[in-house]
Amino acid sequence: MSRILVVDDDKASARTLQLHLQSQGYDTSVAYDALSGLAAAHLIEPEIVILDIRMEGRTGLQALPDFKAIQPEPQVIMITAFHDMNSTIQAMQLGAADYIHKPIDADELDAAVERILDVERTDNLVPASEVMTDRLQMIGRSRPMKEVFKTIGLVARKKTTVLITGESGTGKELVAHAIHNASDDVDGPFVVVNCAAVVETLLESDMFGHEKGAFTGAVTRQLGKFELAENGTIFLDEIGEMSPAMQAKLLRAIQYKEFTPLGSRDIRNTNARIIAATNLCLEECVEQKIFREDLFFRLQVVSLKLPPLRDRMEDLQDLVQALLARINDDLHGGITHIDQAVLDCFADYNWPGNVRELENLLMNAVALSTSNILSVDLLSDEFQKKCSGYQPRPEKTLNLGSLSEMESQHLTRVLQSTDWHLGQTCEILGISRPRLRRMMREYELTPPETVEIDTNISD
Repeated sequence: MSRILVVDDDKASARTLQLHLQSQGYDTSVAYDALSGLAAAHLIEPEIVILDIRMEGRTGLQALPDFKAIQPEPQVIMITAFHDMNSTIQAMQLGAADYIHKPIDADELDAAVERILDVERTDNLVPASEVMTDRLQMIGRSRPMKEVFKTIGLVARKKTTVLITGESGTGKELVAHAIHNASDDVDGPFVVVNCAAVVETLLESDMFGHEKGAFTGAVTRQLGKFELAENGTIFLDEIGEMSPAMQAKLLRAIQYKEFTPLGSRDIRNTNARIIAATNLCLEECVEQKIFREDLFFRLQVVSLKLPPLRDRMEDLQDLVQALLARINDDLHGGITHIDQAVLDCFADYNWPGNVRELENLLMNAVALSTSNILSVDLLSDEFQKKCSGYQPRPEKTLNLGSLSEMESQHLTRVLQSTDWHLGQTCEILGISRPRLRRMMREYELTPPETVEIDTNISD
């Protein structure tokens, strides 16, 4: 049975929470100030501490670091009747697992408790990688990725033009880096031109350079990317977005290995290897007369098509582990394990944004995590609904009522569980028989006609 400690100087509120949590099957204790709460936590070693922020004497915020220092470390849910942004921020920075406002909604509380206890269980966890791979290292054991690796191995040392195609987010720049790093020109520069990100009027200057005075604002001579990439690799990303005029100039640079900077009459040569990439179907672009056919043929001397993530799901776990290691390092995160339910959810998703979408999702999860476990609750409801195996959490009808209502309900359950045996009921509740009888009268609790209770004991 999971142990929960409620620390709240409002005794009625603490008792109400205790009765509710006991009704849910949790071993629940209460304390009415921070110091006695810390003493109780050391004694009973609760999995969860429900801690009020504002209390007489030492506040919950002041005591939170001490609760987090207890071993084994409990998860702390902060509660408060005050809507204070700064307190919320401070509580989360100090390591709180959740933050709930009073009056407490039973569904919200139960969901928070269940979420914490779920991630504390270790029988369904997959370790995250502790070793951070190189950022340019490609991950894959699936057949489609093995074919990609083989092609890279075959073309890397042959200084030929390569066209990389694939959906957005599949890792086309990583492939370009892999080709460069496996080539004889690895010591040369790797220069990137994003053809879609550079303003059309500046793209020619960016690629081929310009002389001083070539246009308004050209106050100095500027080397272009082709010149900077000499004896290395120039990577033309999103080449399908290039205008017809720039396509013609690029064609000459590829065909004759020469170019002319803006404002210059000097022809310059390039020995850079050209790798281009696009998420468009260039064959269709050629048919639509928006991409030059002759340039298309020059680019696809070797064509390498990357598979979408949905076609290489064998790589999913390896990708998650490798990406988490990098993200942990970048964000100073502490995710050490992955809930199998997360991997199951990922496996049910189509991943239209491919590996980039997966990376962004993991970055969001690490940024919002208060635990060392990547759990399903860190995935947005919108994402979970997109997974084919999504099952919404069943709605609960229970609401926290008054203390007397909760006490009456709890007493009724205990009496029923003991078949109205007053002695056993008193033992379970830790109260005297006279007090039990007074409570039965107060709440108008009477046994069924088939049950006989001892009436000889005086109150």
